[in-house]
Amino acid sequence: MTFTTPIRDMRFILDHAAGFGALEQSGAYPELSEDLTAAILEEMGKFCDGVVAPLNETSDHNGAALENGVVRTSPGFKEAYKQYVEAGWSSLAFPEEAGGQGLPSTLAVALVDALNGACMSFAIGTTLTTGAVKAILPAATDEQKALYLEKMVSGEWTGTMNLTEPQAGSDLSAIRTKAEPVGDGRYKISGQKIFITYGDHDMTDNIVHLVLARLPDAPAGTAGISMFIVPKIHVKEDGALGERNDVQCIKLEEKMGLHGSPTCVMSYGDKGECYGTLLGEENKGLKNMFVMMNAARLDVGMQGVGVAERAYQRALAYAQDRKQGRGAGVKSGEMVAIYEHPDVRRMLYSMKALVEASRAVCYANAVAYDLARHAPDEKTRAEAKAMEELLTPISKAWSTDRANDVTSLGVQVHGGMGYVEETGAAQHMRDARIAAIYEGTNGIQAMDLVGRKLQGDGGAAAKKFIAEIKNEAKVLKAAKREELHHVGERLLAAADALHASTDWLLEKAQENPEHALAGATPYLKQFGNVAGGYYLSKAAIAAALEIHENRDPAYHETKIAMARFFADNYLTEAIGLTDAIMAGAGGVARLDPDLLSA
Repeated sequence: MTFTTPIRDMRFILDHAAGFGALEQSGAYPELSEDLTAAILEEMGKFCDGVVAPLNETSDHNGAALENGVVRTSPGFKEAYKQYVEAGWSSLAFPEEAGGQGLPSTLAVALVDALNGACMSFAIGTTLTTGAVKAILPAATDEQKALYLEKMVSGEWTGTMNLTEPQAGSDLSAIRTKAEPVGDGRYKISGQKIFITYGDHDMTDNIVHLVLARLPDAPAGTAGISMFIVPKIHVKEDGALGERNDVQCIKLEEKMGLHGSPTCVMSYGDKGECYGTLLGEENKGLKNMFVMMNAARLDVGMQGVGVAERAYQRALAYAQDRKQGRGAGVKSGEMVAIYEHPDVRRMLYSMKALVEASRAVCYANAVAYDLARHAPDEKTRAEAKAMEELLTPISKAWSTDRANDVTSLGVQVHGGMGYVEETGAAQHMRDARIAAIYEGTNGIQAMDLVGRKLQGDGGAAAKKFIAEIKNEAKVLKAAKREELHHVGERLLAAADALHASTDWLLEKAQENPEHALAGATPYLKQFGNVAGGYYLSKAAIAAALEIHENRDPAYHETKIAMARFFADNYLTEAIGLTDAIMAGAGGVARLDPDLLSA
């Protein structure tokens, strides 16, 4: 299958749903212009389509391998990564003073979208480095920055996050990896980490691990976690590579998908000679970790969008090619392409609508991230920061849950051929499944939404967002086009339902925290559905204006059609979720597990 980066759709969502124009108008990016954005997206598409996309299926069949203590990546990965670095993609959105190009992170997020559509196994390695650089920038000493930052920003060296241990998954308070000071500013690291993405590979000369560990006198729990820079190869004062550090991959996990992405069990200090340096303050490693994790969560949301886009493109192509059955009411004659059957179109439209809504939510999240750091006035920065924090768990969880929906529908469109590997549809479903699990499971994202985000400010950010959605719904209801009026009615009803759920959670969480925890996942789904409908509604209004100006009416009619389809199928679903949310703790009251067993 040939994959095509959906540049036009990406640009349409950026401009007409996510508010990318606010970055161009902010003055924070003097070089940014419509022409520059168009050129970047065009080159992005060429690279992803021509260099990365051909690696997807081959990496599934010929994945990463551990050979004599060295991880060998899938054929073609090393060469593709070299082109990625040489083209400057790694440095796109990092500050100029750190060796970056100083462009908006939103464009880097669009790159994550494109790369994951091309090959998720390849793309994931690049995002780990992004998270590591973002942790190093505010916390590192000048000496650490001099040693590591330039080559990590360029992509010449990659970075990793080393958090999880066999006994410490989501609960990092159980971490046992040790860090003992040796008296010269270095720390001796010992312990084991699991599930370390790209913990070892053959694409770069060095890998910079960011490792969570405990000092000898550290307090118990998460308050006693520190973060350390532990390079695979020690770096000399002049920047040259020195001796190999005592860190190695001792096993590659065998996964249901992402076979081209090496998921490593990492061992530190087997010989007692693993050394690293403290990143930031002692016992403040959790602060650095959340810098990485928040960056990673948005990137994971985009992983979901990218792989869902590829699954959709494959299903659409198959539906146009595969002939089966006849049109409704036709008893004889030639078979028609399955695209002509209404239920197949329902599945394809579901896939398309969910991809576009997820993309819009994530892009809007990215714009908020940029505005929170670069808007010209404090008020705008504060409002953008609140929006960024609100949308982050939704971007991660809702988009990856929807990716699982989309890739499953992709298999269904293929029928029996989707269940066999030769069509490639199953790979997308297998690859997408992990995104709902790592970087904080989607249940954890939901708890974060109703805990830190909703209750942290008394619901202020959520209610402000809901008010914006209601205003948009009123604009739609006043439109002359029947389709827009219809979408406006659906959107307003869904926003009212979300408002009611929000009020209920804020009230009931005070009397019993389990009410919020029990309703968290359906609340996040409801919020994501409404947010997705909101952004697609904004896009539909823009499309109607383009049609009025006679600018490619056929293309823009599809945007209105997708907004309506989403409204009829997913905004109506959002309304129904209020009852599931308000079931509260009673719906999941503890039952004796012995009585639930066979």
